[in-house]
Amino acid sequence: MANPKLKSTTPAPQKTVTTRRKPATVRSAYSKAEVEEIFRRFSIQRPEPKGELEHVNPFTLVVAVALSAQATDAGVNKATRALFKVADTPEKMLELGEDQVRDYIKTIGLYRNKAKNVIALSQMLVDKFDGKVPQTRDELLMLPGVGRKTANVVLSMAFGQATIAVDTHIFRIANRIKLAPGKTPDEVEQRLLKVIPDHYLYHAHHWLILHGRYVCKARKPECERCVIADLCRSPEKTVDIPAPLVALPPQLIGE
Repeated sequence: MANPKLKSTTPAPQKTVTTRRKPATVRSAYSKAEVEEIFRRFSIQRPEPKGELEHVNPFTLVVAVALSAQATDAGVNKATRALFKVADTPEKMLELGEDQVRDYIKTIGLYRNKAKNVIALSQMLVDKFDGKVPQTRDELLMLPGVGRKTANVVLSMAFGQATIAVDTHIFRIANRIKLAPGKTPDEVEQRLLKVIPDHYLYHAHHWLILHGRYVCKARKPECERCVIADLCRSPEKTVDIPAPLVALPPQLIGE
């Protein structure tokens, strides 16, 4: 009779289970009431904020925003004033041709590549969209030289959709004052959309850009001019007393 097999008393090796930590949720440093107050003050200071890129229709807006990458609005406006007088539609831009477009915008950074994109997006608008600027983000992103920021600006300014176009100013402010911290523009955009009250969302994009451009500047924030200095959570801030909350005259907006 065969001897029965004895069970081993040595415990079987245990499998190592690696627990993946969920990425920490980065939250705004402000309560809902504080965010409401921040944008209430912005709304009083600039009741009707406007973008500073000059344009005459949705097409020229697309072109202007696409040209503004790594360039100032003032520099773009200087170049496009003459350009848009002779080419304010995709068809006219194609008639002008890449060489002449390049001559008009040669004062703008990366002008050679941008001229190619202007002609290419004009051609696509004629071929696929009957010469009209599309009103959806996915379609706008099909256009050469148009990224998410450009698409969001066009949706907001040309078609009245509430979007957040995260440029360098908005990205800096969202992180500096800890309103909607994020490592990428897309992260900041999504967090701002969650944080900003719906009734302020339409103008929020311009309020934040103008605040970053003229008050919360990159190198040296002018905290003494800030209407939210008492609420600000930035470790860089130099004052705690907010600037007087008054509406800026239209001629001073953007100066």
